Amino acid sequence: MYILKTEQSFDAAHFLAGYEGKCSNIHGHRWRVLIEVKSLTLQDNGQESGMVVDFGQLKQDLKEEVDYFDHMLIIEKDTLKVETLKALKGEGFKIVELDFRPTAENLAKYFFHRMAQKGYEVKAATVYETPNNCATYEV
Repeated sequence: MYILKTEQSFDAAHFLAGYEGKCSNIHGHRWRVLIEVKSLTLQDNGQESGMVVDFGQLKQDLKEEVDYFDHMLIIEKDTLKVETLKALKGEGFKIVELDFRPTAENLAKYFFHRMAQKGYEVKAATVYETPNNCATYEV
C-alpha cells in the first residue's frame, strides 16, 4: 500500500454553541489539515509514471478546500440570532455557515469527503486545532 500525505493550513475563528466553557466564545485557530491518500498500485505510464498522484495536484486540491475557510468565522447554521448574523455580515465579516458543529472532528470528516469527491482514495483526514490537539477521520 502506498500512502501520500500533504498538509495545508488556514486561520479562522469559530465557537461552539451550547458548550459550557471557553469554546463557547468566539476564538481563533491556525487550523492544519493533513490528508492521506492511498493506492495499491502506481501509475505506469505518462508523466505520472511511478506515482500514486502528482503531489502538485494533490496539494493544490487541498489548498482550494482550506482556502475557502481562511480568515472566516465558521459557525453552525442557526446558532446566531438572525439579527446578529445580519449585523455581522452588514459590517463585512465573512462567515461560513455549516450544517454541523465546527469541531476538529467534524471538520476532519468534512475534508475527508471533500477530497474523496475530487477523486482521491482518501485514507484519512486529520485536523489540528492546536499544535498538540487533532482529530482524525478515516473509514
